[in-house]
Amino acid sequence: MASTSVSRTVPASPDKVWSLIGGFDALPDWLPYIPESTPLEGGRVRRLANAEGEVIIERLVDFNEAERHYSYAILQAPFPVNGYVSTLRVHAIPGHDDIAEVQWSGRFNPDHATEQEVVDLFTGIYADGLDALHKTLTA
Repeated sequence: MASTSVSRTVPASPDKVWSLIGGFDALPDWLPYIPESTPLEGGRVRRLANAEGEVIIERLVDFNEAERHYSYAILQAPFPVNGYVSTLRVHAIPGHDDIAEVQWSGRFNPDHATEQEVVDLFTGIYADGLDALHKTLTA
């Protein structure tokens, strides 16, 4: 099983960051790569469409409001992986009320790709996503 993790400090309180990204259906609010999200099964599943119109379906597998994190599994996607589970987490930074650290991590099995190819793919997706989050918070 392969894994990757990307963290970024962003210029907002942990509560403000979580209020933006903590909703399982909130990706279009801060991630330009995903302009469309449709909640299914009472919000436990989301059907995403990326900018190219490809469909990604994900299931919420863990959610913790108090600790500001959620995890999800990919059910269907155009990515060369299986067994994908990812976590999006917001951390407080002691002594700093106006900044937060956001961590996006995932683990997965390569499927018709090398481990390095899928690690590079998701490292790039997470880094670009956290850059977009930073941009949204400073707009």
